[in-house]
Amino acid sequence: MMKKIYIALIIFSGIIFAQDGFSELGGMPGAFSRMGFGARGMGMGNAMSAVNEGNIVSYYNPALIPFQIGNSFQTSYSFLSLDRSLNFLNFTRRFELGKKTDPDGTVGPRSVAGVSAGIINSGVSKIDARDNQGNKTGDLSTSENQFFVAVANRFSERLSVGIAFKFYYYKLYENLSTTGFGFDIGALYSLNENINLSFMLTDINSKYEWDSGKIFGSAGKISKDRFPLMKKVGLSYKFKEEKIIAAVEYENAGSEVNFLRGGAEYGIYENLFFRLGVDKINLSNFNSPMRPSAGFSYFYSLSSLKIGFDYAFVFEPYSPGDEHIIGINITF
Repeated sequence: MMKKIYIALIIFSGIIFAQDGFSELGGMPGAFSRMGFGARGMGMGNAMSAVNEGNIVSYYNPALIPFQIGNSFQTSYSFLSLDRSLNFLNFTRRFELGKKTDPDGTVGPRSVAGVSAGIINSGVSKIDARDNQGNKTGDLSTSENQFFVAVANRFSERLSVGIAFKFYYYKLYENLSTTGFGFDIGALYSLNENINLSFMLTDINSKYEWDSGKIFGSAGKISKDRFPLMKKVGLSYKFKEEKIIAAVEYENAGSEVNFLRGGAEYGIYENLFFRLGVDKINLSNFNSPMRPSAGFSYFYSLSSLKIGFDYAFVFEPYSPGDEHIIGINITF
């Protein structure tokens, strides 16, 4: 009975990470991995799958990797309510493959490839563990993680395709944990210097398989929780003279799950950028709350390094506090 109470408490605590607007996605596995990645993306409403400038994270679209300028290292920490944590780490590098000579005599790379690797770590701590009399016996915590490696190739000036392999590890209780494996496929097509289109399939084959027999013995059972398969289409437009990048994205996971998100980034000075965005516009239920966001970045050049500080604020419905994400990125 005591163990059942422990499990119930932890499962209840995990629900507070299901912040997909408490929509049909809210109670589905992997909610932590759909909150976004880092201060820049979350500040733009996570509408990043077609944005191929700035520091690149394959989380949004692995096809973006070949557009990274130099090597990029990024890390972010989130301040969340209800004793939750959400942390990010990412490294991206691109490679030039071979050489070609254009008709005008210009020598350039035959194709451009890249690799990106990262971690998303989330958890809930300070969960009361109580016995069947209601007495507190200690504190419990959960930990849910995604590890990913992505590769991509830019086949031409217009088309880039990438794939990301994702490994999940979820520790729910002392003797109850699970792993999962899935992958994303993404493409980016540039109509011209200003307009990009993106296409994504996310969490193909991702699922958790639980075996509670380790706790309950013969009373336990094996169950599978499949992640929702997300289909995304994105568009970005670059206003060169105004130094603005605007982006919009449509996401679908079934007839009743249709989201729209958008964001913009304005380069007010050479090294200072401001952002606005809105996420989780539920086209299937307009009464569902949205997630507005805002943020900024400042960069400083130091020898061959370019060091940036990122911040984002994200409104979080159904929570006593909103999200604050801070990050550091280094380009070299």
